[in-house]
Amino acid sequence: QVQLVESGGGLVQPGGSLRLSCAASGFIFSSYNMRWYRQAPGKERELVASISSAGWRTTNADAVKGRFTISRDNAKSTVYLQMNSLKPEDTAVYYCNALRQLNEYWGQGTQVTVSS
Repeated sequence: QVQLVESGGGLVQPGGSLRLSCAASGFIFSSYNMRWYRQAPGKERELVASISSAGWRTTNADAVKGRFTISRDNAKSTVYLQMNSLKPEDTAVYYCNALRQLNEYWGQGTQVTVSS
């Protein structure tokens, strides 16, 4: 049974930090590219960051460059999103995504709220 379980979301003040985790099971994690998406109320889901299967290549959306860092630990089947200098516009549900060729899996999402 494939599972992607996100954790680490919550309420944080502007300028604060959070670290999201996504624990994977039920598939060969090290063979999959991993991505973080987010969806704010009334907006479409958008790609935030991605990391290749071995972790050598990462990409970030322009809106989060210099603030967010994606990483992974294949030994723990976990992908992370370190979020620094958070802004109110970062408020969204954050989703973990696994992709390899035609196989794609999604987590249930974790809420991040940036507010004073």
